[in-house]
Amino acid sequence: MDHLAAHDVMVVFLALAALLASAKFAGELVKKFNQPSVLGEIIAGILLGPTVLGRYQPTVYALLFPHTGPVALVLDGIIAISVVFFLLTAGIETDLASIFRQGKSALLVSSFGMVIPFGFGFLSAQVFPQFLSAGEGTNPIVFALFMGTALSISALPVVARILIDLELLRTEMGTIVMSSAMFDDLVGWILFGLVLGMMNPRAGTGHSAPHTIILVLSFAVLMLTVGRWLIHTILPFIQAHTTWPGGVLGFIFSLTLAAAAFAEYAGIHAVFGAFITGAAVGESPHLRERTSEHIHQIVTNVFAPLFFASIGLHTNFVTNFHAGVTFFIIGIACLGKILGAGWGARLGGMDLRTSIGVGLAMNARGAMEMILGILALQAGLIREPMFVALVVMALVTSLISAPAIRILVKRKKSVSLKEIVSGDLFLANLRGDTKNGVLQEMCSVAAPLVGNAPERCFRLVSERERVTSSGWRFGVAVPYARVNGLSRPIVAIGRTEKGIDFDSRDGRPAKLIVLILTPDNQSQHDLLADAGQLFSHKEVVDRALAANSFVELLAALNAPVK
Repeated sequence: MDHLAAHDVMVVFLALAALLASAKFAGELVKKFNQPSVLGEIIAGILLGPTVLGRYQPTVYALLFPHTGPVALVLDGIIAISVVFFLLTAGIETDLASIFRQGKSALLVSSFGMVIPFGFGFLSAQVFPQFLSAGEGTNPIVFALFMGTALSISALPVVARILIDLELLRTEMGTIVMSSAMFDDLVGWILFGLVLGMMNPRAGTGHSAPHTIILVLSFAVLMLTVGRWLIHTILPFIQAHTTWPGGVLGFIFSLTLAAAAFAEYAGIHAVFGAFITGAAVGESPHLRERTSEHIHQIVTNVFAPLFFASIGLHTNFVTNFHAGVTFFIIGIACLGKILGAGWGARLGGMDLRTSIGVGLAMNARGAMEMILGILALQAGLIREPMFVALVVMALVTSLISAPAIRILVKRKKSVSLKEIVSGDLFLANLRGDTKNGVLQEMCSVAAPLVGNAPERCFRLVSERERVTSSGWRFGVAVPYARVNGLSRPIVAIGRTEKGIDFDSRDGRPAKLIVLILTPDNQSQHDLLADAGQLFSHKEVVDRALAANSFVELLAALNAPVK
């Protein structure tokens, strides 16, 4: 039986140690400058790859990262496993229920944010295939479909990080952007799976392109319906009869590897099976948040750095950098996404400033484009200049989105939560014992103060609750709605000793409820961001809950945090 020689085993371990250590160090370093760790991980790979190490120390580079032989095969296998598990975590973060709850605005943002950049990429590839470095002998339709897909996907983890940093995740803009990005990821990966199947069914599978496409669609539908139900049924049994978290982790990782194997059998890349499996697993309410966090920590601290560092090993980023191709790709990527998603948000009823913010947030690319680029490069669909351009585009759009949104929303606040709340709207002892009961009680007090109907306010708030949960950490809930005809913003604060389930991520019932109502033509960003700053500290929440009068509440909100 063939096996690795002792020297080969040593080289494999040295190569993995160099990749992981340099990627983690560089990732932690760039985070000190408020940049995503993936930037540092890719830079580490470029330094270890043919761009730097291969040029200045070719002997060391050839020893650690040979292009042929058993060491190269083992490293390729480990990197393949790394990207499969990374796509598992991306799938787990895809909240399908949230996608379907968002309604008209999210549907328009998702649709326009996919169709317009897809069209830009498709048409550009049809008109300039040679300029855009299409692979030799590549089917022009398949190349155009790839370009459209690569330019239409957003980077869900990057988008989430930007919204969290800017305290916009819980705003109307944040919830719609997250749902739209999830939808883009889901549709984008299904599209790319089809592109791979059309391009070149994998050797040894024996499947024609139409057969591969049928298998891809059938697998996606079955996993997101029957598979999701089976996972939902099996998880409680595993949790009851195995040690935690080992039993659940073993089940999820085994299922992911099996799905990846099926994807390869179907004639597409294993990452497609991993992503769809993650989406199905993430839908189960029996997947504990701590278990999901374990998966996230394992993948993001071990497998993801290995994969992103390996990107730099695939090509020389200096000799294959083509300024014209790179700037063209960045330009049409930004124009298509900002125009498409922003236009969809505007048609969905958002104001101009919020619509532009939606477009800028959706414009953030990242890991997905890099993965697509690597797969396309390995399949011969694109050449190195296009691969380099896609990686640079993903990095540039990720880096510029947060500063652009910060500039957009950075202005002197016209209102603040502490200025708006009044003694008439401080309800120290809420009587309701359900979510709807508490919301009706608060709306019945708040709405008449501005000549509005309590029933109408309650309907709008409850509709928003069905779209996205308003439960925050530390026992706080911040329900909100935009109300047409409202003369001014309203903030009501109520307390309840019983605690009401507002579906918070930490599972704690809400005892402090902050109701925010704004006019239909006014952005909610300022008030929600203000609430996020105030109630992100447990100390402030505890002081507010201890207040027995409106004066004591104001004192609690104004007191400095230790």
